[in-house]
Amino acid sequence: MSLTGKIDEDIKEAMKAKDADRLGALRMLKSSLKYAVIEKGAGSDGGLADEDAIGVIRKRIKQCQDAADGFAKGGREEAAAKERAEIALLETYLPAAMSGEELSALVREAIAATGATGKAQMGAVMKAVMAKAGCRTEGKAVNAEVQKQLG
Repeated sequence: MSLTGKIDEDIKEAMKAKDADRLGALRMLKSSLKYAVIEKGAGSDGGLADEDAIGVIRKRIKQCQDAADGFAKGGREEAAAKERAEIALLETYLPAAMSGEELSALVREAIAATGATGKAQMGAVMKAVMAKAGCRTEGKAVNAEVQKQLG
């Protein structure tokens, strides 16, 4: 089952269970996924690939993190807690993250493959690592590891 299909099933389950918080979070995610389909130009019959859906989920998590930080700074801990709960729900749809050792090995391979010797070739290394890592890691983590190994 595709990721979007799983989300649709979870929406149905949340409706049956009358879990308003979970249902609201899933509906917001579904809306974000539909906007991504429209932006991509896929028709109503064409959905998003799982990789694209994961990108949308990561973007939604970032939005929730920003909102939670804002609420916490404003002294609205209840609203911040709600955003953190939504983040926890959204993270269940992400694939298992790559371990630090796996990422480090992947960066070493990419450096060897590209022949990079300094930070000037960082873009080529990043591109090679992101192509192999796919959606199992974030760009920030890759960037930090590449800088560490090239620095």
